Amino acid sequence: MTIDTLPTDPALAESAAPAPESDEFRAWLRLAHAKGLRPLALRTLLGTFGGPLHVLSESFAALARATDESAAKAVTAPPADIEGVPFDDYIECVRDWASAPGNRLLTLADAEYPQALLTMPDPPPVLYVKGRLDVLQSRAVAIVGSRNATPQGAEDARRFARALSDAGLAVVSGLALGIDAAAHRGALDGGAGTIAVIGTGADLVYPAQNHTLAHEIARDGAILSEWPLGTPARSANFPQRNRLIAGLSGGVLIVEAAMRSGSLITARLAAEIGRDVFAIPGSIHAPLSQGCHRLIKQGAKLVETPEDVLEEFGFPAAHAPASARRGRPRAPSASWAAARLPADAPTDAPINAATDDAERVLAALGHAPATLEILAERTDLDGAALQGALLQLELAGLAAALPGGRYGALERS
Repeated sequence: MTIDTLPTDPALAESAAPAPESDEFRAWLRLAHAKGLRPLALRTLLGTFGGPLHVLSESFAALARATDESAAKAVTAPPADIEGVPFDDYIECVRDWASAPGNRLLTLADAEYPQALLTMPDPPPVLYVKGRLDVLQSRAVAIVGSRNATPQGAEDARRFARALSDAGLAVVSGLALGIDAAAHRGALDGGAGTIAVIGTGADLVYPAQNHTLAHEIARDGAILSEWPLGTPARSANFPQRNRLIAGLSGGVLIVEAAMRSGSLITARLAAEIGRDVFAIPGSIHAPLSQGCHRLIKQGAKLVETPEDVLEEFGFPAAHAPASARRGRPRAPSASWAAARLPADAPTDAPINAATDDAERVLAALGHAPATLEILAERTDLDGAALQGALLQLELAGLAAALPGGRYGALERS
């Protein structure tokens, strides 16, 4: 697994806040990262005794009466190393990190702590945040799905995210490849911004391919983690990360998901804490539609347009501003319909003789019909090349022209 360091953007200087007072700062971090102390138990202790300094001053017996002996042992144990760093040294590392522009350590006692997370039974005692604090208080919707997204799925995620962001909903996702990355990019094109909840320390980017995207989110949205600085990507951390994605959001939209997808964990966690669950249906032949179909059978709301989600949130329909559409590929010419294969092209082209262009178009078709304009955006082919590739796929029995000017891939027998 490649881990890349997340840069700090100087443009965020005005959002930086001074580090908390040393004793309180140290107490929060000691309790937040105490081995064996669950967030729910710590929240109980804080509610019983007051702030973290009061909790640390209590006797073992008093702590055990308020929670249990396991929590009492965790609180009274000497501070342990954090990610291999001695506790005192880690405190200094966090001080240095929090003093950089745009970085902030939020505790349960801070007014800027996301209010949505406080409705959960076990909100993290501390959050490491990089970026805008105001977006953490926005009404939000999560958009998650497969890391191995189809072109159609990625396009849907980006389109939905842009529309929901333009309507005023911040978009929450997990900075993974595929659907998550597409959702973040769509939200950045909109007006409300995006929140990336990550499964590593806030000073790292995983996967490294999303380094540029993470920098953009830190500038125009927020990156949030409950894990100590320096925490690498570990598979066990991501289901816990998913509970925060659900907790920050009023609803969770699943775009594409296989039957064993982590996105289904996010959907289940969302339902357990009273959040809405939405799912986009797909082809019955598409493996990445099976998870969405399962959720719909279990009561998730089937959605076909961003307006379906906005209606549930009580928002009016959103229309993307012209600025959000700048830079999109030029629509294909109507003259494409007149394009033909060369006169000497074979009419019985076998599948294994498919050109590179035809293979690109077949991959771009995915499991859902697409128009020439969509295929042009996905493949970057010009009109003649695209039409020629489609005709070759039709002759090979791999694609067919459908009503409404669309094309679809055919199942092989």
